[in-house]
Amino acid sequence: MRDRLSIDPARTPELLQRLRDTTPLTHCITNAVVTNFTANALLAIGAAPAMVDLPGEAGLFAGIAGGLLVNLGTPHREQRDAALEAARAASEAGTPWVLDPVAIGVLPVRTSLAHDLAELRPTAIRGNASEVLALAGTGSGGRGVDAADTTDAAEPAAVDLARRLGSVVAVSGAVDLITDGDRVARVAGGSALLTRVTGGGCALGALTAAFLGAARGSEHDAFAAVVAAHDVYSAAAEVAASGSPGPGTFAVRLLDALHAVAPADLAGRDRVRLGGTHDPRLAEAVR
Repeated sequence: MRDRLSIDPARTPELLQRLRDTTPLTHCITNAVVTNFTANALLAIGAAPAMVDLPGEAGLFAGIAGGLLVNLGTPHREQRDAALEAARAASEAGTPWVLDPVAIGVLPVRTSLAHDLAELRPTAIRGNASEVLALAGTGSGGRGVDAADTTDAAEPAAVDLARRLGSVVAVSGAVDLITDGDRVARVAGGSALLTRVTGGGCALGALTAAFLGAARGSEHDAFAAVVAAHDVYSAAAEVAASGSPGPGTFAVRLLDALHAVAPADLAGRDRVRLGGTHDPRLAEAVR
């Protein structure tokens, strides 16, 4: 039986403190639209970003990084090669890595790449409901980067995908759903303004990689790290949205909030609900 401590939401403050103490080197292969925002979000939370996406370098760097993000937002040919190279190297080196299958389902090149990467067993997968359904093979994708499906609708597919790949699957929405195939957590809060800022979800993928890097070698497992990343991001988004007149101000305030959030601010907050063991009959429904 798994250690209950590893999924206690009270562990989020400990993981945030560990991230600040260890400054995990976070390797990002991400899309051209969000590179600057993603790097700044990592710096704000206390991680060290590195945007290394050249074939011949990506694999070498993934082997020494604390965590890796592979984001498929703008997958040009060189970046596709680098993503596969880095994912293979991360798997061999034991570097935790995150797959963010942006806009898969409708677009064939990135969809094929996402399935190839999934076979390399990412530590975590983070996407919206339509992306997760498409990766699981039970959906056709959303409208560009926007989801056409609900988080609840994607839950059986997320659980099945987590079990098949041995990954933690995080489905973003008004309430985020996170599962390792056995345990399910839901993280509430955040702000609708995240959907009005380019890179809101992509930055969360990078923070997930950073928290996985921080948890490496500790008592905290990947599920706890992914829950903590979503919990911290949700808390920061709530602070950033307070008094923000629109998305421009919100984007700046989000970086400030990520920098300012302290472990003590997260203690006793009631954003995380643990769902216990998932009903296996729901996973059977998507087979």
